[in-house]
Amino acid sequence: MVDLQGQYAKIKPEIDQKMDEIMASAAFIKGQDVALFETELAEYLKVKHVISCANGTDALQMALMALELKPGDEVITVDFTFAATVEVLGLLGLTPILIDVYPDTMTMNIEQLRNAITPNTKAIVPVHLFGQCADMESIMGIAKEYNLYVIEDNAQAIGADYTFKNAKKQKSGTIGHLGTTSFFPSKNLGCYGDGGALYTNDDSLAQKLKSIANHGMSVRYYYDRIGVNSRLDTLQAGILRIKLPHLDEYAAARQKVAAYYDAAFKDCKKIITPKRSEYSTHVFHQYTLQLMDTDREALQKHLAQFDIPSMIYYPVPLHTQKAYQAYKFNSEQLNVTKQLCNKVLSLPIHTEMSEEQLRFITEKVLLFFNN
Repeated sequence: MVDLQGQYAKIKPEIDQKMDEIMASAAFIKGQDVALFETELAEYLKVKHVISCANGTDALQMALMALELKPGDEVITVDFTFAATVEVLGLLGLTPILIDVYPDTMTMNIEQLRNAITPNTKAIVPVHLFGQCADMESIMGIAKEYNLYVIEDNAQAIGADYTFKNAKKQKSGTIGHLGTTSFFPSKNLGCYGDGGALYTNDDSLAQKLKSIANHGMSVRYYYDRIGVNSRLDTLQAGILRIKLPHLDEYAAARQKVAAYYDAAFKDCKKIITPKRSEYSTHVFHQYTLQLMDTDREALQKHLAQFDIPSMIYYPVPLHTQKAYQAYKFNSEQLNVTKQLCNKVLSLPIHTEMSEEQLRFITEKVLLFFNN
């Protein structure tokens, strides 16, 4: 699904030199590359503060901790997402309220968002799924109307641009009160292990987050709050510093792959290709098809015969998962998620794909439908 070896080969001299520097310094925790990466990412995103951490799940948990929500407070997010988005709510004793997504962009349904708000609602967590933003202008308008916090789950869309109705542009993750991301190796900006970050323009939240990430300390051995131990190590920060200047180039490569797939599948009536929203660029963390009246498992087996990988993101709605049954979600309002879980299939998409590979993949996909 992703060629990390090919990507590494292109930047190998820079990566190897950086690794040698860090190994020689032996500053493996909080070395200078960590602070430099935070500064450089903040400059790229045009945001005041970037706080790095150990992974994207920690970033979401720390964001909620910084908002000082109380057990039982309701947080609205989507059903069609990776489990971490909801998992952190359960860990903190918060009440997840799951709503549906739009069938085309697969991002948060704004009408359902408004209808889900109660006096106990305290925050909204929109998910920028597969590489493009949710409708942030509408979400921020509702949040302002009801005095709610917004945490953007930006694990899959770093580098995407959101365009407001007045033509103003902002990077994904920088619009809400807080943005979170993951640097898992397969992400558009990925390190060679685990890593994550939060970003905000709020000075007070930034100071809280720095403390929370460091056991609740602001001054060494003085604990102002309950915190966690969540750090981006120096080796990973060094790798990310090398890769960050390539992020837009990586997005362009993925967009080129997506355009090839689009053209190849445009006449196949059983394939719906990914919709691009009018307000967000798409950086294609995943290229996800919707299959109509198709035996998805048979297609996957067919592709596997030719050593073509494919993945289902996500096969089971979160509201049906055993871990979350105590919350008693309203299944009748989550029909789009249920349908998507039965229809989606993601094809390989990464920065090193050749036209020969794309031709091979698309030919084999179409062969299945033409037989």
